Amino acid sequence: MHHLDKLRPLTLLFFRVALGIFFISHGWPRLSGHAGEVSQFFADHALIGSLGYLFGVLEVFGGALLIVGLFTRAIALLLAIRMGYVVWMIVSLKGYLAVREYESTLILCTACLLLASIGAGLLSVDRPLFGNKSGGSRSPKK
Repeated sequence: MHHLDKLRPLTLLFFRVALGIFFISHGWPRLSGHAGEVSQFFADHALIGSLGYLFGVLEVFGGALLIVGLFTRAIALLLAIRMGYVVWMIVSLKGYLAVREYESTLILCTACLLLASIGAGLLSVDRPLFGNKSGGSRSPKK
């Protein structure tokens, strides 16, 4: 299984890119003219309507930063808080047994927490800027 350790930098890159694409694709509608629909959704779910725009900015720019691996830990933590907020709101409205209502959001929250805790890895802008402090950049043991 040690040979899989060599794939860690590439795996972290794919993980960041996948999360980044997801957040950009879900944040963009909030910024590109569908804000009314999003604000209505937030209002229907007892959320503050202006948070839709703020979340859109965080998702689009945060997703782009995840893709390149810049300020990864901070951005991932902010996105985890954002997703945790949505989980909390759904659970408070529908109850914790309504797992189907928040399961994907919970997984995204967990994925962001994982990325915040391990960092961007070797194949990131964080690595040359911050070195080992960016996390996930230890070379595999041989």
